[in-house]
Amino acid sequence: MNDARGTLAADDADAVSFSMHLAVLTLELKLEYARSLKDRRQCVRSLKDSLRHGFNVSVAELDEAVVWQRATVGIAAVSASRDYLRGQMRQVEETCIRIAETHGAQVSDSFVEFFPEE
Repeated sequence: MNDARGTLAADDADAVSFSMHLAVLTLELKLEYARSLKDRRQCVRSLKDSLRHGFNVSVAELDEAVVWQRATVGIAAVSASRDYLRGQMRQVEETCIRIAETHGAQVSDSFVEFFPEE
């Protein structure tokens, strides 16, 4: 199946099937105490850094920094197990709520999407 370099041999590629699931968590943050763009960036950066460090996820700010008191953050993870992703996204959301509260912010809305859909 694997050759000496650890790669999948071409004739075995058709015999192997991979199951991959993607979970995307979208968070709407309300930053009531942000008085400047700098305050907003500090809160969002702290959230992104904490999530990247604590979980094996990709994190990105999804909106432009036009309004100081609001931010949208997207978190994505890939796994072979949909159940694992469901649990991981629950933990990520709980962590986001805790981190946001320490910065005087709150998660005003959140939703999770799974691909492929069930």
